[in-house]
Amino acid sequence: AEPPFGVAFGRARRDDRGVLHVGSGPDEWLLLAPPSLPVRVLSSGKPFTMVDVTHGRALVRLTGERAPDVLAKLCAIDLADRVTPNGAAFRSAVAKLVTDVVRDDLGDGTRSYLLHCERSSGQYLFDALLDAGAEFVIEVDGFSLPPHDDRGTAT
Repeated sequence: AEPPFGVAFGRARRDDRGVLHVGSGPDEWLLLAPPSLPVRVLSSGKPFTMVDVTHGRALVRLTGERAPDVLAKLCAIDLADRVTPNGAAFRSAVAKLVTDVVRDDLGDGTRSYLLHCERSSGQYLFDALLDAGAEFVIEVDGFSLPPHDDRGTAT
């Protein structure tokens, strides 16, 4: 049977509007959408509860050829392609902080990870990533949306 939201536990995929569906735990899904894009939820016919946690969470993207090296300094998960390919999702300690990690490579194939944690710990996670990435000359890029059309579809 098709899993709810079309994505199984431990996996992630984007829909045609750019919404990232993450199977973040057993019978638990996380939907990450571009700002201002209304999220349509299609019911699988089974009861479910949806909670907007936007205000209580922080999201950081770590991108680049050395991204796995930076993350490996803070997380004990094997980040090799065969273990955590693009679309892999897991919850683990990152810098001793419970974090949802999603491998979400960019359209050109550049390795990229989304790290999702409690908002109150967001600055700590950000600082830990900067510290771990210092030897790799990590740079802060700032927030920017990927190019998208007026429906929110990535272009």
